[in-house]
Amino acid sequence: MVEADGSVVSERTIVELCEDREIPPLGVIEQVWETDPIPDGRIEASAAEAAASLPFDDVPDGGEVAVGVGSRGIANLPAIVRGTVAGIREAGYEPFLFPAMGSHGGATVDGQLEVLEALGVTERAVECEIRATMEVEQVGRTTDRGVPVYADAHAAATDAIVPINRIKPHTSFAGDVESGLSKMLVIGMGKQRGAKMAHEWALEWSFRNMIPEITDVLVDALPVVGGVAIVEDQRDDTAIVEGVPASGFLEREAELLEVAYEYMPTLPFEELDVVVFDRQGKDVSGAGMDTNVTGRMLVFNEPEPETPFIRRIYTRSLTDASHGNAMGIGQADFVHRDLLKELDLEKTVTNAITSGSVRNARTPAGVETDRAGLLACLSTVGPRDPSEIRLLRATDTMHLERLYASESLVAEARKRDDLRVVSEPEPVRFRDGDLVRPSPVAPE
Repeated sequence: MVEADGSVVSERTIVELCEDREIPPLGVIEQVWETDPIPDGRIEASAAEAAASLPFDDVPDGGEVAVGVGSRGIANLPAIVRGTVAGIREAGYEPFLFPAMGSHGGATVDGQLEVLEALGVTERAVECEIRATMEVEQVGRTTDRGVPVYADAHAAATDAIVPINRIKPHTSFAGDVESGLSKMLVIGMGKQRGAKMAHEWALEWSFRNMIPEITDVLVDALPVVGGVAIVEDQRDDTAIVEGVPASGFLEREAELLEVAYEYMPTLPFEELDVVVFDRQGKDVSGAGMDTNVTGRMLVFNEPEPETPFIRRIYTRSLTDASHGNAMGIGQADFVHRDLLKELDLEKTVTNAITSGSVRNARTPAGVETDRAGLLACLSTVGPRDPSEIRLLRATDTMHLERLYASESLVAEARKRDDLRVVSEPEPVRFRDGDLVRPSPVAPE
C-alpha cells in the first residue's frame, strides 16, 4: 500500500518501491558565456536615444505620447522607462505611461498600478504621469476572420503610442514574432478584453499567425510611431535598447528575436535523464518554468520543441513572488511537498484558463522529500548505471550559468570549450531527506 499524506507520497514508500538505488555523485559545472551588456550608467541615456530616434513627424508639437509598460522580469526597467520619457520630452512631446499588461493585476486599475509599482515603475520613480484604465476602444477587425481588435482607451485617444518591451522567445508558441512590441500592442494594450479575445482565438488560429495580423490592424488604425525594444543577454543584463519604428515592427522584431534566441540561457545538454529545478515561479517565467528550457510546451495546438529532451523533471519549491500561482507545475513529473503547500489552486487554474494552457496547471505526484523525488525520477528513466546517469540540478530556468552535474556530464564538460568544471563530483548529502547543498546559482 502506498503511504501518502493527502497528495504527498512518503519517502519510505518511495524507497520501498525503488529499492533505495544509488544517487549519482554531483559536481559543479559552469557555462562559459561571453557577454557585453550596456553599462549601468549608460542604460537611461540609451533608452532616451532610442525613443528620440522614432519618427514623430506626424505628431503635433507638444502632442501627448502614450508609453506602454507592464511586462515582468525586465532588467533595469525603471531606468529604461525613465530614459524613454526623457527622450520623448527632449523631442518636444509630452509623455504619459499606461499599463499595457492585458488582464494582469486582477484586471483592475488598482491591481495594474500595483503591478507597475512592484516593477519599480511609479510616477515618482520615472518622473511621469501614469493613466490607468481598463476601458478599451474597438479600433477595427481582422480581414479574414473579423476578430475585433481592442486598445486601451487612453492610448487610443492620444497623439502617439510607444510601447516598451523585451524581445524574447515565448513559452507557448514559436513564430517569426513572439514576445515583444507587437505582442504588447495586441495583448497588453488590449487590456482584459483584448487579452481574453486573443487567448481564445489563439487556440484555433495560433499566436504565430494572429499577432502579425492584429499588429497590422493596430498600426493602421492608431498613431503608433514605434517602440523601444530591449534584448537581454544570458545573465539577464540589458544588451540592446533600440528604437524600432512602427513600419518595421514585424521585420525588425523577427531579427531581434533571432538575437534573443542566441542570448537565451539554456541547459547545455540536449538529452538528459533527470533535471532538478530548485524553484519555479511567475517571476522566473510567465509559464512558471520556461518551456524553451524544459522542452515541454504542453499547448495542444502548438508543436513541442525537438530539444531539449528531458526524461524526468523534479521541482522543489515555488517562489514567494508567485503568491501561490504555480502555473507550469504540469511540466514537472514529481514535486516536493513544499511546492504543493504553497500552491493556490484558484490562482493557478485562473491563469491556466486565461492562457489556454490547461496542461501546465496539472498537478504531478508530490513527494515528501528531495531524496524521494530523486529516487522516483531515477527509477523511471530506464536501466542506467549510476556512472551513466545524465542528471543536472539548476536553481530555476532563468539562472543556468552554474549547475550541479552527474559524473557523465562532468566528463563531457571537460571536453567542451563552452563549459568549465568548477568542482569534482561528490556524494549527494541529505538532511531529514532534503538536499543540503544550496542552489547552484543564488537568485538576485
